[in-house]
Amino acid sequence: MKECRQQEIHLKSLRARGFLIALAVLRGELPALDADDIVEAIECAAFLQVAKLTKHLIELIDSDNCLLMYHTAATFGLMDLYHAAALFIRDMYVDLEAEVRNTLPSELIAYVDSLTPSVFVAVGAHVTCGVNETVHVASRTVCYLDETGNNWKVLTDLPLEASTSMAGVTVLDNNLYIIGGVHGVQKQVVDSCFCYSVENNHWGRIASPAQLRYNLSLVGADSRLYAIGGECDRTVMSSVETYDVTTGLWTFAAHLPRPAAGVACTKAMRRIFVCLWRPMETTEIYEYVSAKDQWLLVTTLIRRQSYGHCMVGHRDNLYIMRNGPSDDFLRCLMDCYNLSSGQWSSLPGHFANSKGSLFTAVVKSDSVFTLNRSMTLEYAVDGKTWKPRRQMKGFPRSGSVWTFLLRLPYALV
Repeated sequence: MKECRQQEIHLKSLRARGFLIALAVLRGELPALDADDIVEAIECAAFLQVAKLTKHLIELIDSDNCLLMYHTAATFGLMDLYHAAALFIRDMYVDLEAEVRNTLPSELIAYVDSLTPSVFVAVGAHVTCGVNETVHVASRTVCYLDETGNNWKVLTDLPLEASTSMAGVTVLDNNLYIIGGVHGVQKQVVDSCFCYSVENNHWGRIASPAQLRYNLSLVGADSRLYAIGGECDRTVMSSVETYDVTTGLWTFAAHLPRPAAGVACTKAMRRIFVCLWRPMETTEIYEYVSAKDQWLLVTTLIRRQSYGHCMVGHRDNLYIMRNGPSDDFLRCLMDCYNLSSGQWSSLPGHFANSKGSLFTAVVKSDSVFTLNRSMTLEYAVDGKTWKPRRQMKGFPRSGSVWTFLLRLPYALV
């Protein structure tokens, strides 16, 4: 193209504001956008094919702007954003259906209707199971909550060689991954790792990390798994490994600032965060910066006799759940750290944590789901508060539980 040899290029019909937003995102900034900004940013992302801006727009989808994002992305042909906004709308259809049918063209409504919503999924902590131990097989199931029927249904059985006890469990690109774990009273580390394809309803093996581990934290982002910390032979580790789902290879990443096992971790705004504890009532939040392969200290929370035990991301907020004074885990407290402003705020009141329900929190659109054996509780995230919205049937398993979201094809629902 002759333009590549020109010192200046004049773009016609592309507004300056959208171009400035694109430049800011390319510099690594994460600008907040109002309605006018969103339209201009989508136009720029579509016209100039700025993939990084498209990813930023996807992270900004919320209940206030999802219809605007969807309609504008359809207009300019920004298909990744179009699909992501449609999925968000489908997950919030109960709240948005009337507005969708009153404001969107029929072809856009039809596309949303063609999608399945995410479902809340849970699996208990199970060790490996021998072929002769059939008494345990029946309970080794991955189940999803049918919200309409208020009932838990079996999605799939765990492979006999898979352990979810002290394993790393996460979802990446709608596939379920199980890494590590233990079996036996001596906590022997499991060297088999598995991936469940929802689309094919099939379990397959994947390579194990170079350093076998249990009691690790596992998170997925940008087509990679991150196995963070954990233990091996009862030794707590700081090592981190990443798994590229395209190549099927594990590689070592930067170590944690210090050894840690079972740390709270989450994603927000395409960024990975972990909570690490220090003595003297201090919780530190670190971010993994993949471009630099570094863990950077983001902020520090100091609370009397209290530490961060669970963390979830919603929009540009990190919610940290911590024990109450004197190791009170039944009534937990919650703080919110806003990534854009760099400010902490405390959520009012206490949050019930019967049998660790609060530590099973999973964000779905503008809701948070938690569960124990007694009930599944949905919270509505409203500004800086979590308001109980509805109760559903509890998960019929005892012990530790892993929770996550999956989008099931119609054939499995």
